[in-house]
Amino acid sequence: MTADTGRWIRNFVAGQFVEPDEKHGFDDIDPATGLAVARVHEADKALVDRAVSAARRALHQGWATTPVRERTALLRRAADRIEERFDEFVAAEIADTGKPVAQARELDVPRAVANFRTFADVVAAAGQESFLTDLAGGRQALNYAVRKPLGVVAVVVPWNLPLLLLTWKVAPALACGNALVVKPSEETPATATLLAEVLAEVGLPAGVYNVVHGFGGGSAGEYVTSHPGIDGVTFTGSSATGSHVMKTVAPRVRPVSFELGGKNAAIVFDDADIDETLTGLTKSVFTNTGQVCLCTERVYVQRPVFDAIAEGLTERARRLRLGRPADQDTTTGPLISQKHRDKVLGYFDLAERAGATVLTGGGVPELGGELAGGSWIEPTLWTGLTNSDRVVREEIFGPVAALIPFDTEAEAIALANDTEYGLAASVWTNDLRRGHRVAQSMNVGMAWVNTWFLRDLRSPFGGVGLSGIGREGGESSLHFYTEPTNVCVQL
Repeated sequence: MTADTGRWIRNFVAGQFVEPDEKHGFDDIDPATGLAVARVHEADKALVDRAVSAARRALHQGWATTPVRERTALLRRAADRIEERFDEFVAAEIADTGKPVAQARELDVPRAVANFRTFADVVAAAGQESFLTDLAGGRQALNYAVRKPLGVVAVVVPWNLPLLLLTWKVAPALACGNALVVKPSEETPATATLLAEVLAEVGLPAGVYNVVHGFGGGSAGEYVTSHPGIDGVTFTGSSATGSHVMKTVAPRVRPVSFELGGKNAAIVFDDADIDETLTGLTKSVFTNTGQVCLCTERVYVQRPVFDAIAEGLTERARRLRLGRPADQDTTTGPLISQKHRDKVLGYFDLAERAGATVLTGGGVPELGGELAGGSWIEPTLWTGLTNSDRVVREEIFGPVAALIPFDTEAEAIALANDTEYGLAASVWTNDLRRGHRVAQSMNVGMAWVNTWFLRDLRSPFGGVGLSGIGREGGESSLHFYTEPTNVCVQL
């Protein structure tokens, strides 16, 4: 069974790839070159109906009651099979996103494997609460909780880390016995489709995992999230889209799990290890061309080391190598699309009008050759901005950061928390007590001290404010993907 990604990327419904309709297709564009690498079959409302019905049928024909040991064994087989097809997943990820091969090989595909194995372990080890209640006359009552699958779950994933974030949701959802209708981003359809092949190969029952391709409003995204047969929606993406999805499901009071945007801060104190901090900031600002919800776009630096951090980070930004994704020494890929590049360039204009000083970047590089049509942009750093400027308040989602000085710890905390977002923050200091104190003062879901993007997949992941609702990771994922029933027995 193949998805035939050389020509068509197809929908996957009820265990089968759906033959494409030539009239309903769109191009899958390689953002590194601007060229089409495949055609994608856009699902219509009828096909989405079929996918939801297939998921509901699979759920009630035994998947929901499949023993945990069988479900977790299947997850482990899926992890093994992804490893066996490792190079195929790397190639699909690169073709969709244009990211460097080193990142796809070292982060994206290994994390997909880890997601399946981690949640197999988490679900296999998960316990249930029970309570003994003392009653009058010396009797007791036993209360215990039984967790059941949420049901048919819509999984809507973004384009920046398409395989990593897809498996981050699919693995716990399947482990808990749910059936899924996946809507990948129209920008990055390939890996969700390739995963369909893998799950079929390892024995997942037909209909448990379905993939429908398309856009948002008036297309597959809207059809899935508004479908009456959907029992819950998990979504990672922009805050604006998350708000729209919430309005869509509100009349049916369906649960949602949202990991949304961020305008993440880093706080650098004057006692921080400069070299270690520069290494961390280079990663947190520029990883995946800044297209990670956790990336740092605001860097607050204590005044005595401001010049050293500004000069050092500028030098490291200039060392980044933009080039062919397949080249091992390429560090930085393109933005996902020309449309997104136009958005980021708009913020370059706003920074200039606000009086920012450009330390490096600020434009479009001239790469030439096969890369001339790609969505390339220069890694960019600014000084001279404040928290009142739009560039510092709004999520840009590109390889950019504003460097802003501060004097006191209290000032740094106030500046970092002065945002409607609340996803992540990092604190850089050699004072352990201050590191703990400041990290705990951040109004975010995740705060790092002297590191960034270091994850234990069992820990809670998510944000507050415009950055989301709920938490994923470890048992936090189980809370969303299951519904508890309390059983009370008088003894």
